[in-house]
Formats: sequence, structure tokens, C-alpha cells
Amino acid sequence: MIERKQYLEQLISKKDNGMIKVITGIRRCGKSYLLFDIYHKYLNSVGIDDSHIIELALDDDENIKYRNPIELGKYIRSMLIDKDNTYYIFLDEIQKVKTVKNPYLDDESETVGFVDVLLGLMKKKNTDVYVTGSNSKMLSSDILTEFRGRGDEIRVHPLTFAEFYAAYNGDKRDAWQEYYTYGGMPYLCSLNNHRAKAQYLSGLFDNIYLSDILERHSIRDRNMLDDILNVVSSAVGSLTNPVKIADTFSSALGVKISADSVSRYLDYFIDAFMIYKSQRYDIKGRKYIGSPQKYYFADVGLRNVRLNFRQTEENHIMENVIYNELITRGFNVDVGVVEFNYRGDDGKNKKTNLEVDFVITDGSRKYYIQSALTVGEESKRLQEVRPYTKIADSFKKIVVVKDNVIPWHDENGILYIGIERFLLDKSAIDL
Repeated sequence: MIERKQYLEQLISKKDNGMIKVITGIRRCGKSYLLFDIYHKYLNSVGIDDSHIIELALDDDENIKYRNPIELGKYIRSMLIDKDNTYYIFLDEIQKVKTVKNPYLDDESETVGFVDVLLGLMKKKNTDVYVTGSNSKMLSSDILTEFRGRGDEIRVHPLTFAEFYAAYNGDKRDAWQEYYTYGGMPYLCSLNNHRAKAQYLSGLFDNIYLSDILERHSIRDRNMLDDILNVVSSAVGSLTNPVKIADTFSSALGVKISADSVSRYLDYFIDAFMIYKSQRYDIKGRKYIGSPQKYYFADVGLRNVRLNFRQTEENHIMENVIYNELITRGFNVDVGVVEFNYRGDDGKNKKTNLEVDFVITDGSRKYYIQSALTVGEESKRLQEVRPYTKIADSFKKIVVVKDNVIPWHDENGILYIGIERFLLDKSAIDL
């Protein structure tokens, strides 16, 4: 069993806090398993009997009756027979519950939905409510508004490299090659050949992710979604924006699409937890720069299958893995920009922007991170750390390399660390 320890700890810390715990994340990343297996076993271990754990998988046809919110509310309340002890209510795929007309009112506009049921249950003194949701009826933007400040979100991601390696039968180097190729969707751990893994990842796109978006937004042109995803897949680790993507469609595909349409489609992918957007941050000016940005996939295996595993450039994929690792650890992650003024060969003053791959913050903690395949040659090392020489503050500066190196610091205090150590040891960035 893969422990998903950090998510279990979040659930434990939010237990009995009077809020609705909403477990979100890209579909098939392990939300249901976290709740129904891992957290259920934890509750048993601290003395909660199964008679006080109410579980409903709303995507199961046996529970189809409870997709009616009125029936769902009646059923759960009928189970709350012990007034002196807490019941833990687990509702999986809550978005399956439909909105229906309020049968007690004549006004056709008066409806009842799953939010009404959950808010009602939350107000009972002997309930603690947990739900999962991720598809076309319950995406990230909805969660911020539906519960009116009474929902407590727990974002679940695909397996980190550390979680993947804990379940992997082999050495770290082989595990890394497997991970940057196929990613960390949990079910892949049960598959043992390329064809099966590629078919599974492709099926997630065809049968779940894109279908959800098409249904939610009533989109008829599936090809446009596919093409935008492919362009974004190729641009992982590169600065881009909707205008540049629209230009790519025009020049490479001979298709006209507006930048506004591209931006809207990208927001659909972000809402479905498929991709993330990282803003550019002016380190010296301490301000955000609107455009361009970088886009990263929630799982690198999903990115790779979009391109039929043809563009597996380890440098871009490694950068994506590092980004995912950082957000999983709870950091705010931006792309850093350092403006550099210099005198050109013609004697004129000029300026350029140097890029820092990641500026990460967590409260008062702040780090700068560069991703590099190697710094074996001195010229390559100096190129990677050049932006750091233009940053005057004293926050930690790190270069993560593919090479399996013993962590070391140069004369400027910059830390160099191998990707495997970085991913497996959360404390390594503070060496």
C-alpha cells in the first residue's frame, strides 16, 4: 500500500474541525483510495467503529437512488441514530448528485443540490463530512464558491517520486527513468510494460479528462482541445502565452483561433487540474510580470503520452517534475526574472532578462532553484548560476542536476544537489 502520508496528515489535522473536507485533484490520482482505505483505517486505529463511518460511492449503480439530493439527505440522517458520538460521512464523487426542483415549493426556480445537503449535515453536532469531487460538475473554481467559506480543500496530486520509489522494485536510477517517462498515476504501479502504461494514460485523456471538459463546457470541436494540449505539451518548460499559441496554430497548422479562445481553453485544463500555470516574477522589482508564463502538466506521464513519447527531453521533463514536487510540498512557485544592465561591445548601455527557473516561497521561507541536466563543465555551471550573481539578497540558491552528485556548495554558497536526493529528501534544500 502506498501510504500518501502527507494527505493523511492533512485529513487528521482537519478532523472534527466543523468544516466540509473537500478532497480534490485530477481524476485517478488516488482521492477515493485515500478516503475509503487509508483514512478509514486510521479512524479504526483511533477507536472509531465502522458503525460510525458512513460511506457512499455515488458513482456505484447500487447507490443511484442517492444521486437525488433529497434521498441522500434522508438516508444519511436515518443513519445518525447515536446522538452522543460523531459519525464520519464519506461521499465519493459528490458531483454525481443532481440538482432537483424543491418539491415543497411551487417556484420552479427553487432547487435542491448536493451543496444544500452537505451544509445541512455540517450543521449537525454529531457529523464530520468528507467528499471527493473532480470531474465536469465539480472543478477547482467551483469549490471556492459553492460552500461559501465552509469548505476545507485538500488537494491531492499524482504520486511524487518518493511515493513512487517506495512502491518500486528496483534501484533509484531505474526508478527515475520510469518516473520521468510514465509519471506517477497510482494505477501504473500495477502495470509492467510500455504498451499497457501508454494505453492507460491515453485512455485517461480520451475517456475521462477531455470528455469531462467537453460535457461541462458544451464544446463540439474536440480536435481544438487536442491540438492545444499538444502545443502546450511541446512547450513545457518554455515561456509562452495564448498569443504565441494562437500564432503557432496559424503558422504550423494553418488554423485560425483567437488568443482569447486559447486562454479560455487553457483555463478549462487548469480547472480540471490537468495543467498548472506559473507566473513570472521580477525578483529585483518584486512584482509580477503579466506575460509570458510557463505551463506544466500535473503529471509528466500524461504530457509524454500526448506526444506519443516522441519528445522526452529530460531537461524539460525534469523541470516539470521539480515544479510538481514543489507545489506538492506546499510552496508557492513562480518563474523568476532578473533584469541585468550591461555595456555592449558598441559601448551602449543595454539590458536583458536572466531567468531563474523557480522562485519558491512558504511564509517567510524563500528559495531560488535552477534545474540543469549537468554542471560538469565549468562554462555550463557558470551559465546556470549567472542569474544568481545578479540577485543581491541572501535567500538560499540551489541548482538541481540530473547527475547523482554528493551535495556541495561553491564559493558563493550556492548548493548543488542531484535530482534523486532532492526528490527523496525534503530537508535537502536546507543543507
